[in-house]
Amino acid sequence: MRATPRVVIIGAGIVGANLADELSTRGWTEVTVVEQGPLNLAGGSTSHAPGLVFQTNPSKTMAEFATYTVNKLLALSDEGVSCFNQVGGLEIATTPERLEDLKRKLGYATSWGIEGRLIDPDECSKHYPLLDQGMVLGGLYVPSDGLASAARAVQLLIRKATAAGVTFIGSTPVTGVEQSGGRVTGVQTPDGVIPADIVVSCAGFWGPKIGAMAGMAVPLLPLAHQYVKTTVVPELTGTNLGTNALDLANGARLPILRHQDKDLYFREHGDRIGIGSYAHRPMPVALDTLPEVAAAQMSEHRMPSRLEFTEEDFLPCWEDSKQLLPALRGAGIADGFNGIFSFTPDGGPLIGESPDVEGFYVAEAVWVTHSAGVARAVAELLIEGQSRTPLHECEVSRFEKVQTSESYVSETSQQNFVEIYDVLHPLQPRQSPRDLRVSPFNCRQRELGAFFLEAGGWERPHWFEANRALLAELPPEWQAPEREPWANMFHSPISAAEAWKTRTGVALYDMTALKRLEVSGPGALALLQRLSAGQIDKKPGAVTYCLLLAGDGGVRSDITIARLDETTFQVGANGNIDVDYLTREARKQTSENVSQWVQVRDITGATCCIGLWGPLAREVVAKVSTDDFSNDGLKYFRTKQVRIGGIPVTAMRLSYVGELGWELYTSADYGLKLWDVLFAAGQDQGIIAAGRGAFNSLRLEKGYRLWGTDMTPEHEPYQAGLGFSIGKNKESFVGSEALVARRGQPATKQLRCLTVDDGTSVVLGKEPVYFNGEPTGYVTSAAYGYTVGKPIAYAWLPAHTAEGDTVEIEYFGKRIAATVTAEPLVDPGMERLRG
Repeated sequence: MRATPRVVIIGAGIVGANLADELSTRGWTEVTVVEQGPLNLAGGSTSHAPGLVFQTNPSKTMAEFATYTVNKLLALSDEGVSCFNQVGGLEIATTPERLEDLKRKLGYATSWGIEGRLIDPDECSKHYPLLDQGMVLGGLYVPSDGLASAARAVQLLIRKATAAGVTFIGSTPVTGVEQSGGRVTGVQTPDGVIPADIVVSCAGFWGPKIGAMAGMAVPLLPLAHQYVKTTVVPELTGTNLGTNALDLANGARLPILRHQDKDLYFREHGDRIGIGSYAHRPMPVALDTLPEVAAAQMSEHRMPSRLEFTEEDFLPCWEDSKQLLPALRGAGIADGFNGIFSFTPDGGPLIGESPDVEGFYVAEAVWVTHSAGVARAVAELLIEGQSRTPLHECEVSRFEKVQTSESYVSETSQQNFVEIYDVLHPLQPRQSPRDLRVSPFNCRQRELGAFFLEAGGWERPHWFEANRALLAELPPEWQAPEREPWANMFHSPISAAEAWKTRTGVALYDMTALKRLEVSGPGALALLQRLSAGQIDKKPGAVTYCLLLAGDGGVRSDITIARLDETTFQVGANGNIDVDYLTREARKQTSENVSQWVQVRDITGATCCIGLWGPLAREVVAKVSTDDFSNDGLKYFRTKQVRIGGIPVTAMRLSYVGELGWELYTSADYGLKLWDVLFAAGQDQGIIAAGRGAFNSLRLEKGYRLWGTDMTPEHEPYQAGLGFSIGKNKESFVGSEALVARRGQPATKQLRCLTVDDGTSVVLGKEPVYFNGEPTGYVTSAAYGYTVGKPIAYAWLPAHTAEGDTVEIEYFGKRIAATVTAEPLVDPGMERLRG
């Protein structure tokens, strides 16, 4: 029996080499790395990557990946020379909008523990004397950023991993991925098959080709990106002599520089400057058109990933570069090329296992910036069963099917290329493609003047212009203060009126976009009992809010499970990652014991859901149904089959807004009729359609968590305030042992409710929170609480913070006082929900 599985890594670039090292460091030595190019110059993106590492990112996960990459490459050295030149990073603003964006970025850096500071034009020039200081309004300086020597790092990683027992095979293309019985068995090459228990594709922009060999769609688009090196810049002559003597290509003393207002970045190459541009048109690349370069002919200037330079695309950027850096006016373009990089529909990397072929993994669309961090996460995933850094933003299974089509991947990836340096709001919607997925109520919503934002391909109304007239009736205590411009984007005061009507009357909410699964079969109960931390073994008609935990006890998702009959359950999930997890586990259970077979079906598109909520909800439904919707007839967290206007409906007594009401499910063909029946029935009660703006405010007032935002796999249930969802006396479920162990350890952090002291300042999320003058946490969700008349924020804070403590939220560089407050803010006794 083997001590460790046989692993084949496809690709010896910066990700594949790092992964081999991470695995071998952890004791896995039966590892083979196959590279189609020569090992000393593979010819992929790593071979020409400029190596800039800016760590700050809106994503905590991506920032952690980058920071680990910095630390690892700093420690990776040869003859005293590191693979990372920590010259610092400088992002400059030449417009007021960019300067404000840098303030937000500093907030991200502070939240994720990255040291940085905003500096004035004079200090920008001191750090980077080549700047035209008159153009600069300010900058963000991060001293720990810098330049990675990617190609050199690969060689040192290959040497280190080889010494640990890893086999590297160069100049050998992969021609197929063998599988048997739904699991990978080997990798085909011209020299034969390499047996494998696990295959990890780290093939970069070749990822879709490798994925196709395993029958897996890899939603990645190769795009060309322009990079040039100038001729000698006299002002730099002699300044870098002796710097990184063993790595002249990384010779630099000035910080890496971003001029995002013109889609440009800069780095030194000794006495020359390298310039990268995202300002040109998107240039998608078809893999079958790439030049074939024999191993013996490979060189720095000749490789598959380095395409011919299109000078006409770069000339406007050259003028912008000379304007910002006047020293370039005495230089020229010595060398330029169009280098291939990988882009995805949402800009994130692709990590995880194939949903259909067990043992086939991908780690694609990973740039040098995050390479070592991603490799560590994949190694942890393979060895420990999960990454210690949450991967929900990176998992390859996160996309809906429509988002993996070639046309969608192409359009959205090109759009991401164009917008890569744009100042984008957190709610910024795509302009195209749109209307991919609409609920049966969409036509009525348009008639009511819905303002739609998009998520997962779904069109979701955020408010309705038809409700604007309600603002004239809005009581003074419900009127919210005017917001500052950034917080006011993609917001309407109409949301206040919609929240008011929900709390005092009745409203319809379109909940169709929430992921719904049907889990059925003789083994359905056993599956859900094993995977969830809640007690599911209840009589038909019960609905349970529960958690799916990771092996270490962290929250991998929160779901609702409704038991429709003895062997059929409806699961309300968070997205495709949950679908993949439940499907994979159902397949394993079925294969182990066919008598306990389980089927998992995604029924989201075939069904629809209306949330009918508010104190007058019973009066509305009583007009169109003879079923008993009283407390005795349908208790809180119970479900039953009813008819509304003659339509068969699954009614669940749930409410994410904290008001009396039900989630009403029916098949998509009945959806429009159900909407019309309820809307007509509620006219005397002043029924309205309400959107996500009101919804988000109401759910925060009630203290309801949003998975992926308020809690992720790095958090355990008791820290997140979800201990109530753990089944009493339930002992055996995924994560149970780790959860018991965690409970024996003192908590270090806690999710806390904050109210903003000034009563007016609305923040948006991810801002740093200061306690006793030190940054100690960050905001997760935030909204204006229309019912309580003040802004609300939830934040992860040290466990020793207590109710009544004063903290400060940093927003655009300003400190906003807030108070740790008892939760929930509305209906703590649950009278409204259970009424």
